[in-house]
Amino acid sequence: MRIIFCGTPDFAAQHLQGIVKQGHYPVAVFTQPDRESGRGQKLSFCPTKQVALDLAIPVYQPATLKDDATEILFQTLKADIVIVVAYGLIIPASILKIPPYGCINVHASLLPRWRGAAPIQRAIEAGDDETGVTIMQMDEGLDTGDMLQTYTCSISAQDTAKTLADKLIALGINGLGDVLALVEQNALVRHKQPVLGVTYAQKISKKETFINWEFSATQIERQIRAWQPHYVAKTLHHKEVLKIYQAEVKNTQSRQLPGTIINLDKEIEIQCGIGSVSIKTLQKPGGKPISSSEFLRGYSLTLGERLGQ
Repeated sequence: MRIIFCGTPDFAAQHLQGIVKQGHYPVAVFTQPDRESGRGQKLSFCPTKQVALDLAIPVYQPATLKDDATEILFQTLKADIVIVVAYGLIIPASILKIPPYGCINVHASLLPRWRGAAPIQRAIEAGDDETGVTIMQMDEGLDTGDMLQTYTCSISAQDTAKTLADKLIALGINGLGDVLALVEQNALVRHKQPVLGVTYAQKISKKETFINWEFSATQIERQIRAWQPHYVAKTLHHKEVLKIYQAEVKNTQSRQLPGTIINLDKEIEIQCGIGSVSIKTLQKPGGKPISSSEFLRGYSLTLGERLGQ
């Protein structure tokens, strides 16, 4: 079977490695264009491109798929199916209809819940007990295509976006193996997505990564886990940005305003809108993530002052 693989970040790269190990070797890989990054603003390869190069798979990096040249390229490659995993570019209808078996997408949620850009983060933020992977037949809508297979996993109280993504990658790779086997057997069955239960996972904004201490302790702790590792929760202290990597919900309810430091006895406890959180791991500007006890030995915080200002 001739396969084109479209993907960009590590989540996609691991799926590419996974299907190759299963014996499915794509004829081409499409990724987003190289981008400048780091202090030197040097061009860097995305993880999927690097995996493809290591496997000697031809790589294409168009800025858009909506032009005639890219459509002709897809026709020339004569793929039977296109696999899309966290690609980041819109697949136009003109390309969706080129391969005989269409384009399939690995989406990191149990559709129709959490359609959109950030399903892993939003599931943790919302306190969902479970999530999963849906492999769907792509159409022109936003994650609205028919479902081919679904796979479920639990979300633990300790899961970050990274640890949950690792669970979903394993499900997605196995799921692609199942779906490709069904395609080869001409036994693929489509199921319409339920009409009820649709929610949208909006892209994470820079603003919301700064903790709103008016929120409940439970909500803040979930966000701290959800924003890792790509965004990281933050708060201000005298206009310096502190990054917060781990926290624990506490039952303390003081009369202090949200954001107030209410305990500095070997921990950093902050009053929230409801309850409080004890910060376990954080990072000062120019430093590295360290425990709160180590942080307090080298950074000055004062009982009663407010964070977020």
